[in-house]
Amino acid sequence: MTALTAAIALLVVLPVLSVGVNVFSPGTGGTWAHLAATLLPEYIATTLWLCAGVGGGAALLGVGTAWIVTHFDFALRRAFEWALVLPLAMPAYVMAYTYTDLLQFTGPVQGWLRATTGWGRADYWFPEVRSLFGAVLMFACVLYPYVYLLARTAFLERGNSLVEAGRSLGLTPWGSFVRVALPMARPAIAAGVALVLMETLADYGTVAYFGVQTFTTGIYRAWFSLGDRAAAAQLAVCLLGFVLILLGQWARVRRDGQHRAVAQ
Repeated sequence: MTALTAAIALLVVLPVLSVGVNVFSPGTGGTWAHLAATLLPEYIATTLWLCAGVGGGAALLGVGTAWIVTHFDFALRRAFEWALVLPLAMPAYVMAYTYTDLLQFTGPVQGWLRATTGWGRADYWFPEVRSLFGAVLMFACVLYPYVYLLARTAFLERGNSLVEAGRSLGLTPWGSFVRVALPMARPAIAAGVALVLMETLADYGTVAYFGVQTFTTGIYRAWFSLGDRAAAAQLAVCLLGFVLILLGQWARVRRDGQHRAVAQ
């Protein structure tokens, strides 16, 4: 078992070691300096905006749906509990292609709008799907089940009894959610958001199709277009820094949640 564990650990670590080796490999010379002076600030800013939007959207959708299916009784609730997981079966880039075809100028939605109203292209405004906002929407709608599953489990395990205790002390339903259930489920929600953001940071197909300049598109361009593996590895190290920050924040939230549970 020890040898098997070591072999598995080596397979997991090999990609990181490969990046570390390529960081110090001889590159073309000026690629990294060019990227740092021109595109790196855009990569950082766009990646931060993307993470903020996707994390917030996935948290809102995941926590909201988890709370609804665990604390409200309505028709087909059991079916919705499982149906809400289905977006994970659809890759984000497939959703991107599908919704772009539906919502672009030549697509059926805008075509129906023009045919119904008689408007021309200059007579109305329609949001651009292939944009940063579109990428945020696609990722949030596809990846929110990570948050939903973990938040739902947290609400089911301890949420009901604590919410009932809060209600008995005079809290409103909204107050019970904000002041009791949400803090209790915070570590689970943070873990779900961390998974969502790591999936977002690793994605290439969606951001490339939407023309959003992130670290993944920069890594691909540096390696395959500019032919500089060293610059690509250096960008990958920057991306790895984002992941380490995410893991650190998740560990802090989890530790705070454990301390709160002990105090209770």
